[in-house]
Amino acid sequence: MPRRVPQQDVSSLATLAVRLFDCRNQTSALAAGLTDADATVQSMADASPTKWHLAHTTWFFEEFVLAPYAPGYRPVNAQFRYLFNSYYDAVGPRHPRPLRGLLSRPTLVEVADYRQRVDDALGGLLRGSLPQPALELLELGIQHEQQHQELLLTDVLHLFAQNPLRPVYREAREADGTGTAPESEWIDFPGGQFEVGHAGPGFAFDCERPRHAVVLAPYRLANRLVTNQEWIEFMVDGGYRAPQLWLSDGWGRVQAEHWRAPLYWEERDGAWWQMTLTGDRPVEPGAPVSQISYFEADAFARWTGARLPTEYEWEVAARAQPIAGRFASAGRWRPSPVLLDVQAPLRQVYGDVWEWTASAYSAYPGFKVAAGAVGEYNGKFMCGQYVLRGGSCATAAGHVRSTYRNFFYPHQRWQFAGLRLARDRT
Repeated sequence: MPRRVPQQDVSSLATLAVRLFDCRNQTSALAAGLTDADATVQSMADASPTKWHLAHTTWFFEEFVLAPYAPGYRPVNAQFRYLFNSYYDAVGPRHPRPLRGLLSRPTLVEVADYRQRVDDALGGLLRGSLPQPALELLELGIQHEQQHQELLLTDVLHLFAQNPLRPVYREAREADGTGTAPESEWIDFPGGQFEVGHAGPGFAFDCERPRHAVVLAPYRLANRLVTNQEWIEFMVDGGYRAPQLWLSDGWGRVQAEHWRAPLYWEERDGAWWQMTLTGDRPVEPGAPVSQISYFEADAFARWTGARLPTEYEWEVAARAQPIAGRFASAGRWRPSPVLLDVQAPLRQVYGDVWEWTASAYSAYPGFKVAAGAVGEYNGKFMCGQYVLRGGSCATAAGHVRSTYRNFFYPHQRWQFAGLRLARDRT
């Protein structure tokens, strides 16, 4: 649940309505061009069909905003509460996650109609006055839908990667970076006591709070992300065959799932190719490596004699950086090589790929779960996962900040996840 947003953060219901429907329209735009089959198939248990994302984000507003705050509102279809609830146990039973791809009905057209009818009801609600809790839930709903926009893209990529025809989701805009990356440099950061976590005005998820003090030893961060070319060198040197580089659970995954390259990479006639949202294409040497697990990132860092940064090291270093980068709005649909004309000490801090950190996803000191079903949003997942920072080429622009905490299980690979190296200063 977000913190209580002061009234001045939501200047008017009209402004909130513009943001809400811009977000809703963007989700629909991301699904444009997909067939009903494209939008229905589920390629693995971790991924969800596009149709389900479209419906679930709509159900979220229906369940948490319209039902309690729109007098006399009746759900579009009472069965949708079962079909499109994700993980809110307090709401009631739900369709099993691994079986979402079996939902051939409702059709994509019917889901589009569902979205329109809920949007119409939201529009009517926003023409009146609303209490502060409703405003907060509308803001949470926008942020929640932006998260699903990214999942929609990563799930489509996983689906299309299973198809031998290698479908193209979108044509890309021209690259704005160089094909090769400059030599990585180390940037020094001082140790000391720092305040981390969200405080002050603006939205933040519950897991970003409360703000608290941490002590950091002096450290160094690489000024750019690890590239595909550097990853190929790791592979050539036997990185996927050296158990001493890997955590035990990671080595077990390497053996059991036959990892030998990042997800979506395929070797053909001695050259590496990569499936992307823009279709099958040669691996770009200077682009950031992506679709790697925490286990792979940790092994690569150990191979270099470095380590992954903690999430606190990343946050302290990143908060002086402008929140600018290649997000989904850039329309490139894949990680891009570093821009050489950027003058900031750290490059590629935001956008391109999420950066794995060495920090387990756990509660900050003083964290409290919000009351009600929305209290299940983040807190119940604080076990067994690792924190990623920074956003990716599939993240909605304006969605991230220096305190933003993404999280995934250490074996998961289908997200746009890469790494930046860190070292202790001695």
